[in-house]
Parts: sequence; structure tokens; C-alpha cells
Amino acid sequence: MANATETMTTVMTIEGATAAALVDYESGMTLATAGGGVDLDLAAAGNTEVVRSKMRVMDSLGLDDKIEDILITLGKQFHLIRLVTSPSGHGLFIYLVLQRDRANLAMARRQLQSVEQSLSI
Repeated sequence: MANATETMTTVMTIEGATAAALVDYESGMTLATAGGGVDLDLAAAGNTEVVRSKMRVMDSLGLDDKIEDILITLGKQFHLIRLVTSPSGHGLFIYLVLQRDRANLAMARRQLQSVEQSLSI
């Protein structure tokens, strides 16, 4: 089982990764970060609102399901939000910024799923 810092180190090995954060979406607090080029504290707070909004919409629609990840595609980047339920029950997400011309989105999603399973917070 990996801690928050180890998790970010692993996430940054994903091809094309430039920045990553582990975020508690209940509080919007950043638990760990790696990389740069993006204000990760600001991104964490903003993406917390994205996650909360999507959860509210799902609830309003009566969807009996869970979010695996949320993808935001930009001209030069992919922003991937992977929801994680920690063993302690905290609602977390991994926020990952990928350079679009260097990343394989399918592989990145698969690797994040693997990272999620090894997280112990």
C-alpha cells in the first residue's frame, strides 16, 4: 500500500504526465502534489467543484452508479480526474495533467486505476 507522496511519485511516471495532485474532495484540500506548470492548489479547489457538481447531477438523475474518472480535453493537454475511495472512507481524487502529444489516454487511465488500488490513506 502506498502513501500520498509515493502515489504522486508513481503517477508522475505515466507517459506525458506534467503535474499531479491527490485531493480530498470533501474539503478541497491538496494532500500531495508532484510536477508543475499548473497551480495545483487552485486546480484542486476548482476540480473539487467539478466533482461535487457531477455528483449532484448524478443524484438528481437518480443514477445508481459511481464516477470512475472525469476527462477534460484541451488543445495541448488532457486533465484527468480519477475518483478514489480511501480505506479510511475519505473521498479523494487524483488530478493528473498530461501533455496530449506525449500521452496515451487509455494507458494513463489504466495506470491510474492501478495506482488507485494501491493507495492507503
